[in-house]
Amino acid sequence: MSPDNCKLIRKRIQEAGLNLSGSLPESWKHPKGRNPYAHIPKVIKHLFGCSYKDLPDDTLPMVLEVIDHCEKNPF
Repeated sequence: MSPDNCKLIRKRIQEAGLNLSGSLPESWKHPKGRNPYAHIPKVIKHLFGCSYKDLPDDTLPMVLEVIDHCEKNPF
């Protein structure tokens, strides 16, 4: 992923993390609460098999769609 696209994704993750703050369901694995800023990159890595930084540029629309989905549907 190009540096400009990485910056765009990182900014979008920060915005979504701010909106998700306090709305992720509780988990026994996270007694102090879940980190929404770490949740979204973990979902991206799970779906695509690598970090968003290692993805090709043509996957940018799909990554942004995943971020939007995570933001609208906290899980």
